[in-house]
Amino acid sequence: MLFTTLKTVSGKLLGIATLNAEKSLNALTFDMVRLLAQQLRQWQQDSQIAAVILEAKGEKAFCAGGDVRAIYYAQQCHPGSFTCEAERFFEEEYRLDYLIHTYGKPVLLWGDGIVMGGGLGLMMGASHRIVTERSRIAMPEVTIGLYPDVGASYFLRRLPGKTGLFLGLTAYNLNAADARYCGFANHFLASSDKQRLFDAMTTLNWGGNHTLNHQKLHDLLTMLAANCSEHSGNSRLKAHQSLLDELMSGELPQIVEKMQRLVSELTWLDKARNTMLSGSPLSWALAWEQAHLGKSLTLADCFRMELGWSLNCCAIGDFCEGVRALLVDKDRSPQWRYGKGQLAPPDVLAALLADPFSHDHPLADL
Repeated sequence: MLFTTLKTVSGKLLGIATLNAEKSLNALTFDMVRLLAQQLRQWQQDSQIAAVILEAKGEKAFCAGGDVRAIYYAQQCHPGSFTCEAERFFEEEYRLDYLIHTYGKPVLLWGDGIVMGGGLGLMMGASHRIVTERSRIAMPEVTIGLYPDVGASYFLRRLPGKTGLFLGLTAYNLNAADARYCGFANHFLASSDKQRLFDAMTTLNWGGNHTLNHQKLHDLLTMLAANCSEHSGNSRLKAHQSLLDELMSGELPQIVEKMQRLVSELTWLDKARNTMLSGSPLSWALAWEQAHLGKSLTLADCFRMELGWSLNCCAIGDFCEGVRALLVDKDRSPQWRYGKGQLAPPDVLAALLADPFSHDHPLADL
């Protein structure tokens, strides 16, 4: 992590947090999570800091997700139970995401390039979320035996129609227009506009009122977007919403059957289907359960629930096998616990959904 500040004409400062792990596509390690949370808390209490910018090194990615290999290696010695490494990582990651969601001061996230998994967790908490013509956004957890976490239990259920379930099951890659349609992003700028944006932010008359600062930044982004020469493209999700709703309707076995029988001339939908069908059936079950949670759950409730689910995935689910196949051995041939395309027995799903904490919940204070 790199941390700097920018002086503004008003005398206030902008805090800039830069993910600096370009070779790993800025995948979040535990140390990165810890350092970023610590700095954000300091800036939150500093009256000189008017707003925060989250960005990353390199042109390929803002953040490709969490660096979960450390969890995998630790779990090899503890089959059947989750490790302190897993609990520590997921707890601190979710605390960081929750902090950004509830920050108060404006948080602008420059979502250029790949924004996936844990990267989207950071993005969704930011008040001002920028995408570019290079943005590629996804929740790809089905490929590693997890499920859409980092607060997705809260925000995926608020997407149009059955879009949230479709994204959770298929790891579909959203472009900028898709991201705007789903509400993942609220502004579009060209990738070449980054420095122009940062320069313009230093000219704003920042003050001590957070509400006014939010509005000033929103107005600036709206003005810059109006003068942007690039176009965000067209949303495939919006154009085919009715088809996705039909495919994602019904109980999970019905959805799986429809996807297995699907023959489509839409290349992107064909790819999404193939990704789903090669993914973990345990992940399907969790994504389906997630999509049917009651909307009365608060954001904090969702993070508490997800911590239990994620640790159960490490202990008794497909997570370790998925990480092995995709990120460790890289053979891309995971041996899912109940076989490819085979739904797990109800008692197994119940165990994944169960609260694993016999003591006070680690996130009880959110």
